Amino acid sequence: MKNFSERLKSARIMKGYSLQDLADALDNAITKQALNKYEMGQMKPDSEVLLLLCNALDVRPDFFVRETSITLENVEFRKLQKLSSKESARIKEKTIDILERYFELEDLLGIDEVFVNPIEKIEINSDEDIEQAVDKIREVWKLGEDPLSNVIELLEDNNIKVIEIDSGPEFVGLSTWEGIKNPVVVVNSTLVLDRKRFTVLHELGHILLKIGHLSEKEREHYCHVFAGAMLIPKNQLLKELGNSRSRISLNELIYLKEQFGASIQAIMMRAKNLSIITESNFKSFITFFSMRGFKKNEPGKYIGQEKSNRFKQLIHRAVAEEIISTSKAAALDNKKLSEFRDELVQ
Repeated sequence: MKNFSERLKSARIMKGYSLQDLADALDNAITKQALNKYEMGQMKPDSEVLLLLCNALDVRPDFFVRETSITLENVEFRKLQKLSSKESARIKEKTIDILERYFELEDLLGIDEVFVNPIEKIEINSDEDIEQAVDKIREVWKLGEDPLSNVIELLEDNNIKVIEIDSGPEFVGLSTWEGIKNPVVVVNSTLVLDRKRFTVLHELGHILLKIGHLSEKEREHYCHVFAGAMLIPKNQLLKELGNSRSRISLNELIYLKEQFGASIQAIMMRAKNLSIITESNFKSFITFFSMRGFKKNEPGKYIGQEKSNRFKQLIHRAVAEEIISTSKAAALDNKKLSEFRDELVQ
């Protein structure tokens, strides 16, 4: 176990534990001082210690012998509140763990698909540039002008890994690259669907848009505009609302939310950006929304599906083609062998 020390630290961070937290979870069967020596590479665990650590950290024994090969570049967090360094580290380590298993599975299957940015030649300096970029993406990815049914699956189909991680309200999403060729989007799995869809597309903006020359504030603005434009096609919204409105009813907005899978606030922002409503109309709407307490708890609900089954499909394909054993499949899926066999039976 030449890399046991770094794998132990990674597993501890993924769990959100300090050394003392881990010692407490083990009822001090392993002391904080001993754990520190394991992480420093000064001691090696026996099989009994290894089993205790696996149970406390919710990892399988093979986790500790897996080679560390993933590096995250250009990590950009989107957060609503201050994100603690501990939670930031946990999210990064969890992302690395999932990617390690995902890329290992693809390697076993001989999959080496290349990500291509369809708008890499479009430099962004205005909202009009965003509209041009979105039109190009919809053309290259053959999306037409219909609302997007499954944003996460769309990204995975175009060689962008999307990872969902449970976290608190301070974390929304992030974009990053594994090395220089594999783009990755991470999103808080607890978000309601319309917010999850917007967040995933906002992070996609950080990956696709040529905005490196702009300030952070400008980059965030254009990623917001991009997410709204992807979710709410220009011609479709003009068709629904007309070219100019002085007032839009709440019932109309709820209907549009259910149609586009976008929040009411995102729809109104899109209407403002397309000059369907004025800046003054938009500000009045925001005031009304805030007074009603709708900013945090919007009326209406988007009912859809936001997930990708690609990773699961690849695991079952590898088992069916006898490329991997069921025990290896369980390890890649981070499940106990009995759980994975139950899944096969079902």
